[in-house]
Amino acid sequence: MSPRRTSSLLWGLVGALLFLVLAVGYRLAGGSLPVGVGGLAVIALGVGVVVTASAPVVATRLRR
Repeated sequence: MSPRRTSSLLWGLVGALLFLVLAVGYRLAGGSLPVGVGGLAVIALGVGVVVTASAPVVATRLRR
């Protein structure tokens, strides 16, 4: 696997985990979310896919 692809996948993982940490922190602070644990997992997966897809584009723009 190329270093760019590895970097992109790692950024996707970071994005998904960050979303989950923020959602769980919000719930622990007393907030309520309209989705359950399964819904949070699906949203985190979506966030990870979006971040993975956009990471190479952002990295290219930052190098300029």
